[in-house]
Amino acid sequence: MADVLLTLIMPDDIARHVEDLLLSRPDLVPGFTTHAADGHGTVIPLVEDAELVAGHAPRTVIRTVGPEADKREVLALIKHQLPRASIFFWITPVIAAGHL
Repeated sequence: MADVLLTLIMPDDIARHVEDLLLSRPDLVPGFTTHAADGHGTVIPLVEDAELVAGHAPRTVIRTVGPEADKREVLALIKHQLPRASIFFWITPVIAAGHL
């Protein structure tokens, strides 16, 4: 089965929980990358005063590559463990991946 890239975007306060969940399943997620991002648009609720002034809300992005079945299982696990987490995701095909 071909590898895919799973991208998860979530509020910062959810990120630690998702990271812990991913770290607890090295069989599904042998590694991942996180970075900070800013969420913009009508689907991003701006709650804090600083968010209202800036016009965006802080988000964390997590990316992981691997077999599609594993990544779909990760999504099911997150949905089960954190049902109200408000995580946006997408899965894309990976043309090539490896270490240099």
